[in-house]
Amino acid sequence: MQTEKMSAQDSCLSLIKYLLFVFNLFFFVLGSLIFCFGIWILIDKTSFVSFVGSSFMPLQIWSKGLAISGILTMGLALLGCVGALKELRCLLGLYFGILLLLFATQITLGILISTQRIRLERRVKDIVLQTIQKYRTDPENTEAEESWDYVQFQLRCCGWNSPQDWFHVPSLRSNESEVPRVPCSCYNSSATNDSAVFDMISFPQFSRLGPLARPRQNTDFCVVPANSYIYREGCARSLQKWLHNNLISIVGICLGVGLLELSFMTLSIFLCRNLDKVFDRLARYR
Repeated sequence: MQTEKMSAQDSCLSLIKYLLFVFNLFFFVLGSLIFCFGIWILIDKTSFVSFVGSSFMPLQIWSKGLAISGILTMGLALLGCVGALKELRCLLGLYFGILLLLFATQITLGILISTQRIRLERRVKDIVLQTIQKYRTDPENTEAEESWDYVQFQLRCCGWNSPQDWFHVPSLRSNESEVPRVPCSCYNSSATNDSAVFDMISFPQFSRLGPLARPRQNTDFCVVPANSYIYREGCARSLQKWLHNNLISIVGICLGVGLLELSFMTLSIFLCRNLDKVFDRLARYR
């Protein structure tokens, strides 16, 4: 009877061990792919930029973020794989501890975002408006400017509140009598096929604006008149719409990640706590 009980416990632990190993092996491969993708963006910048039609600086940020995320995923998955396969309690305990730390960090961030939402919105608004006012005046701020251009381009919006946020930017107008101008990321290319407007475009990252989008000089940047075909909605409203439309997906992904972490934590701590008991009982009956 005791032998049958021991055999059932041993089989259960073996199943948990190999489940933990297979799941972590999958995430190790996934982390490797994420890492390679990030490195590919860093190394093969030109072709990737032309492929997605986005700006260079935001790609640098995302590529480094992907590479770091891939390395962390690979490291954590390797701990789980080796700890489960070799039945090493120290590695399983470390694996459980890192997962617990990640889970606690995510819960804390979620609470902070929900309780400090208004303050966070104000902070984001201040950063965006400051970026708009200093547009193309500070070389060190180019990364933020190109990122905001990319946001406007993708969300099909202009300015934070409205296109008027751009009307008093010093770098976009030469005199008070001139028609206000906005960056080409505000240009609504789907509203017209007017070639006269295409001739004015010289911003290289917005490839969908047409083949004439070429920089004339390194100091040039692309602008269009505010009375032309531009997006009339501010990005604050566009971001709210995007979050509202994708809320279920965002919550689902967060819940899925949390459940995965809880599952891996449960499996690892169960395996860690029961390894010695099984070994002791096996030794007693041998």
